[in-house]
Amino acid sequence: MDARVGQLKPIRTDQLIVADMVEPGSRVLDVGCEEGTLLDYLGRVKRVDGRGIELSMTGVRAAVAHGLSVIQGDADTDLKDYPTAAFDYVILSQTLQATRDPRGVLLHLLRIGRRAIVSIPNFGHWRMRLNLLIGGRMPVTESLPFAWYDTPNIHFCTIRDFRNLCGMLDIGVERALTLDGRGRVRFDAGGTLANWMGEQAVFLLKRG
Repeated sequence: MDARVGQLKPIRTDQLIVADMVEPGSRVLDVGCEEGTLLDYLGRVKRVDGRGIELSMTGVRAAVAHGLSVIQGDADTDLKDYPTAAFDYVILSQTLQATRDPRGVLLHLLRIGRRAIVSIPNFGHWRMRLNLLIGGRMPVTESLPFAWYDTPNIHFCTIRDFRNLCGMLDIGVERALTLDGRGRVRFDAGGTLANWMGEQAVFLLKRG
C-alpha cells in the first residue's frame, strides 16, 4: 500500500454489531459503504469476499486507495443491475432513510442477497418524541446529527414502522437489536419497549 494513503476511520460500534452477523468467508455487498471501513474490517477479520457501492466519489477514491473493491453508484437506481442471489449478505448501514424509494431498495437487497443487514436510526425514540412535544422542533441527536434544512435523510421511520414494512413485504426478521446513540446494544428490537428506548436498530433479514 502507498505510504501516502491515510488510515481509514475507526470502525464504529454499530458496524461491529453488523459485522458480527456476517458468517466468515461470505460474499458481501456493502451498499453506501463510504470509505470502506466496514468492508476493510470484514475482509481482515471475517475473510469475506467483499464489494462496495458508494454514491460519493470521495468515499470511492478513499476505499479504492486502500485496495477495496468499491464502485460509484446510487442505491435507488443501480441495485437493479445486480444479479439475483449474487451475495450471501447485502449490508445497508444507516442509509435507508436517505434513499428515495426505501421499499424498492429493501426488496432489491433481499433479491441480491440471501440475507440483508439493515441498520436505521429510530425516529420513535423517547427523546425525539419529547423534543417535538416540548420544543416543537425537529430533533438533532447523535444518530440524526443534521438540522432539518441540510439533512440527507428524507424518509424517517420508527422501529415499528420498519418491522411493519417487513411484514408487508413478507421479509423475515432473523435477529433485531436496538442500540443507543453511541451504537451500544440495549436489547432485542422485538420487545415492547424497543420503539421507545432504542436510538438505532440493526436487523438481520431474509426472504420470506
